[in-house]
Amino acid sequence: MHWQTKFAGIATVGVGICFGALIPVALAVVQTPGLPNNPSVGRHLPQYVLGPNDEINFMSIVAPEVANKPVRVSTSGDINLPMVGRVHAAGKSVEQVETEINERLKTYVKEPDVAISVTQLKSQPISVLGAVGSPGVVQLEGMKTLVEVLSMVGGLKPDAGSRVKITRRTDWGPIPLPSVQVYGENSTAEVDVRSIEDGTNPEQNIQILPYDVINVPRAELVYVIGEGIKQPGGFALNNRIEISVIEALARAHGTALGASLKDAKLIHPVPGAKRVEIPVNLKDVLAGKSKDVLLQADDILYVPLSELKGTARKSIDSIINMAVGAVVYRGLYY
Repeated sequence: MHWQTKFAGIATVGVGICFGALIPVALAVVQTPGLPNNPSVGRHLPQYVLGPNDEINFMSIVAPEVANKPVRVSTSGDINLPMVGRVHAAGKSVEQVETEINERLKTYVKEPDVAISVTQLKSQPISVLGAVGSPGVVQLEGMKTLVEVLSMVGGLKPDAGSRVKITRRTDWGPIPLPSVQVYGENSTAEVDVRSIEDGTNPEQNIQILPYDVINVPRAELVYVIGEGIKQPGGFALNNRIEISVIEALARAHGTALGASLKDAKLIHPVPGAKRVEIPVNLKDVLAGKSKDVLLQADDILYVPLSELKGTARKSIDSIINMAVGAVVYRGLYY
């Protein structure tokens, strides 16, 4: 049974285990100095999996010689305690380590009742990069799935792609996904996050392990814009190489009343050169008189209104600016 002593207005601090004079003593009541501002610090986290460089405190009702003196898990994953000896803590939950220490101490104490408090979480960093709210290094606290980790960093940005890449050290074993590939000391795999969200492939919402690197790339987009479009914006290719103009128009809810279908244009990027402007007669395409046009990543389909023909011809630069504005102000669509 875990215990906790409280004094009004004073933070509770567990006293360390004494392995010398095994007699009950009063608890030390002081605030642990220098603790980081972390909501998990100081809590009893029974399911938290310990690892190298984690810092832990011991609480018991025996002598204060080691009270408020945190013990750090060594780089080899061990802690070394008097009379208990060396205990391998890395890879074990707090509860498991507590049980092992209590069992060893029963040789000397009938009911040692040792509890462990995690004071610093340093052993389980993961890196989340790319198109997420707050990219960077975060610490795992217990077992977390991919979706939970992405939520910890603010979720996916509107321009994030649906394919998320996970890189894992091989000493954890290969990533349990069909797409896994092993390169030297790392394995990599891709996960379709959208299929997890819509329930198509919930099994891909795998557990994330320490030192995993999660990379969320920006989605590859095509843009359908102009005064002649009902809902202009950027549209994700969803891991496809290209989509047809007809499909792109459907995603943009079609053309507006008065759209000049004959005067549409495709702005296509060319490596090492400026974008090129290609006329597209949407009236013939929609009527089946001309072959459908395929849009690739970063292509812009621009559809003006009829009354703008010849009086307000837009340059390629202004059309590109419209495409960027359509995503910023109207959003990204899938």
